[in-house]
Amino acid sequence: MAQSINVTYEQLIAEAEAEIETISVEQAKALLNDDGYVFVDIRDIRELDRQGRVPGAVHAPRGMLEFWVCPTSPYHRDVFAQDKTFIFFCAAGWRSALATQQVQRMGMSPVAHIAGGFTAWKEGGGAVETSTETDRD
Repeated sequence: MAQSINVTYEQLIAEAEAEIETISVEQAKALLNDDGYVFVDIRDIRELDRQGRVPGAVHAPRGMLEFWVCPTSPYHRDVFAQDKTFIFFCAAGWRSALATQQVQRMGMSPVAHIAGGFTAWKEGGGAVETSTETDRD
């Protein structure tokens, strides 16, 4: 018997975007070197290797994000305990909208995500590192 999916990914993204802050690439570019912000790249490591990285962004794979954010998790990462604004992004802004909604629901604040993700970042002239070195933390 086929699955009966009654909520689409488009609906999930629209619901997330209604609850979270979305910033433009221009806004994000202006914040990149501000110590009060942490950019969080939730793309898969293979995407980073293929497409490049935003300089200084923390890599937190989408599948581990909630575990890395939660202070009671054995996988918690100290970077997420900082009193800063966290800006999430993925390739197109879909996963990051959902991720931003989730960490906001967990209590993380302030948070935002970049409209259009890394694709829009590159198209908007955002800085990109193309090193094949990987930061798997």
